[in-house]
Amino acid sequence: MKIHFLGGVRSVTGSKHLIEVNNKKILLECGLYQGKRESSHDKNKHMPFDPSSIDAVVLSHAHIDHCGNLPRLCKLGFKGSIFSTHATRDLASILLQDSAFLQAKDIEYVNKKRKKRGERPYKPLYNVEEAEKTMHQFVSLGYHKELIIADGIHLKFHDAGHILGSAISELTLKENGKSIKLVFTGDLGRIDMPILRDREIVKEAQYVLIETTYGDRTHDSIDNIESKLSEVVNRTYKRGGKLIIPSFSVGRTQQVVYFLNRLTKKNKIPKLPIFVDSPLSVNATEIFRLHPECYNEDTYQYITNRKNPFGFSNCEYIRDTEKSKNLNKINKPCIIISSSGMCEGGRILHHLKNNVENPKNTIMMVGFCARNTLGKKIIEKEPKIKIFGDEYQLNAEVVIQNAFSAHADKNELMKYAKDINETVKKFFLVHGEESQSLAFAEHLKEAGIKEAVVPSEGESYELG
Repeated sequence: MKIHFLGGVRSVTGSKHLIEVNNKKILLECGLYQGKRESSHDKNKHMPFDPSSIDAVVLSHAHIDHCGNLPRLCKLGFKGSIFSTHATRDLASILLQDSAFLQAKDIEYVNKKRKKRGERPYKPLYNVEEAEKTMHQFVSLGYHKELIIADGIHLKFHDAGHILGSAISELTLKENGKSIKLVFTGDLGRIDMPILRDREIVKEAQYVLIETTYGDRTHDSIDNIESKLSEVVNRTYKRGGKLIIPSFSVGRTQQVVYFLNRLTKKNKIPKLPIFVDSPLSVNATEIFRLHPECYNEDTYQYITNRKNPFGFSNCEYIRDTEKSKNLNKINKPCIIISSSGMCEGGRILHHLKNNVENPKNTIMMVGFCARNTLGKKIIEKEPKIKIFGDEYQLNAEVVIQNAFSAHADKNELMKYAKDINETVKKFFLVHGEESQSLAFAEHLKEAGIKEAVVPSEGESYELG
């Protein structure tokens, strides 16, 4: 029994971990690399294995850095099943089609410039039709239901509390009379966040792959979200500016709308026009309403009373392109929430282009951004940023609000590791930038957990 780390190690994008048991190959995740366009495109284009040799894929959740290269995997010859929760399947359906659509639009725009410079054109990794075909290979499974997915490989999902449908994958592996339990956390959620249930503890594992996105960082207290958000809204309103919020369509957008709804009802912020400008966010919000099995008790009761936590009178969801363009003609205070959260594609680029140079405006970053992404450059407040190849002065106020993060921070990750440590032979620290993973390994050792490995891409380990 072996595990191969092929992506999403010492990095937060492009997750791919390959397990070999009984001559069967099970791929955990098949995510897109995100970052510098050319190097990411080349890495996404070429798989580090023969796709036709993979027997099955296990998917923890529907974020693009975990599922975004599944259509290419299928396009290149993968014929097996993709196992996920029901909500992850539904979200992946819209996210993968949106990814294909954005690739086509972005590459069309970029290729015009490349043609002028005499450079070779890019081709999308996959198209919308290929994304749609990928959904035929999904097999969805409820939480806590066990399924044999290949010879000697049993799968069970537990709630990860990260986004709707996110799962901790419990894999029981049996080969030559040996039986081991491997747990892959996917992305772990925070504790006591609104809307979703808390992550579940999965014990009696011998091997654990644990994410380390915030392995050496702590978040602001969840209790401070409303006060800090109201401060930003009111400050921007007094300047007569717009509040632009780049946000992931799944999870983060719904959280932000939830809190803006609460603040408006409490009269803690003015009743500003709020625009959720992302067709994907609109579709994702509709899927949220279809999966009450993922909600915590408070949200479940709220919806049971026929209230909508994601919609109110001054909040408008926008699908139409012309309506989206018209937002840039508004000359009064408003709030625009648009994807993508890392500012690497989608309508947010147009809103940033039209608003970053005005010091009255505020850009509020509410999620993690990988290295080399536009979002990371905004977080680091680089004085000049490039959007669609053109340079803009970053004059708008930049606010980082990491209390919205759907990722467990250092303390919450440590708590999870300690809670499940009793039987663990080895922790593999994945899905974190190198500095975060290495620091978290040190934190584990200080807590008496010495078998914590930070794999490098391409490394393999024996299990058993």
